[in-house]
Amino acid sequence: MKNVDYIIVGDGYAALFFAHQLIKNNKSFILFSEQKKSASQISAGIINPVVLKKFTTFWKAQEQIDFLKQTLHEIEIYTGQNYLIDAPIHRIFHDEKENELWLKKSENDELKFFLDKNFDHLKVVKNDFSTGKVNQSARLDVNGFFVGLFGFLENQGCIIKEKFKYSDLNSSLNTYKDFSYKNILFCEGMGVQQNPFFSDIPVNANKGHHIKVNLSQPIPQNITIKKKHFLFPLNEKIYFYGGTYDREQLHHEIDDSAVEQLRKGLGEFYPYDFSIIETNFGFRPTVKDRRPIIGKHSEFQNMYVFNGLGARGILNGCYFSKSLFDYIEKNIPLPEEVSLERFASK
Repeated sequence: MKNVDYIIVGDGYAALFFAHQLIKNNKSFILFSEQKKSASQISAGIINPVVLKKFTTFWKAQEQIDFLKQTLHEIEIYTGQNYLIDAPIHRIFHDEKENELWLKKSENDELKFFLDKNFDHLKVVKNDFSTGKVNQSARLDVNGFFVGLFGFLENQGCIIKEKFKYSDLNSSLNTYKDFSYKNILFCEGMGVQQNPFFSDIPVNANKGHHIKVNLSQPIPQNITIKKKHFLFPLNEKIYFYGGTYDREQLHHEIDDSAVEQLRKGLGEFYPYDFSIIETNFGFRPTVKDRRPIIGKHSEFQNMYVFNGLGARGILNGCYFSKSLFDYIEKNIPLPEEVSLERFASK
């Protein structure tokens, strides 16, 4: 029997950022990865402190941005790689009213550090009313992040590439197969619906599609362009465009209507030929109040859940991994806004 401080079940942003907290604090753990492409692993990796439909920000945006940069620097120390891509978002304005609204919002104390007052006119794409740059926005090298972290965990003997079987868990003896644990954490995204301990948490699937395209006329800047969706380069020839949001069509197949939505959306501001070379989709675990769900099981006091990261998986996963670690190890209460207990009386 091997003794560990933690078992982590899951392999998305919640699991890996929490694993980083354990590495940082010299805690032993084993992570179970089913080796399927999770919503996290096919995500765009957008790091964005602004809601670009309404030009507003969100709860703890600056704190989350700052903490992410610090955390990625810490991860770089042991993986040897920097996964932060300095490619700010440029939001294409639909009309002059949006220009005016952007400038008005940029005077707001919560937004003045995010909304750049100097507008840009981009080459190649249609942007008749210019674009607004989101300061402090960036991207995560998603593939590099997961390959790098998985590789490090494998070298350290901290990852098991197999599906976690709930039937092999003895929650009374705190054992799973050949492991004895102090704490167990479930970070399974929509997989939580099959979890007998946390299947009742109120997460809802939001299906998102994105396409990879070959642009006949490349965009000369390494930036992230946003109109209806996000467009950015993956390499010299291939670009990412997405993603859609769908809470109704939740089957595990590509939706032609979503692909057509993306094709049309890209064509609205990219006036040259392009070809779709790949389509992917995933299911984001979302919560009605747009806050993560973090907490412990009502009966098993060393059993925890970290879920509901939604479309801001990178920021939510990174920032609240420390909140969860401090809750477990230091008995520091979780923020009420993200605590599982907020649903107890509902």
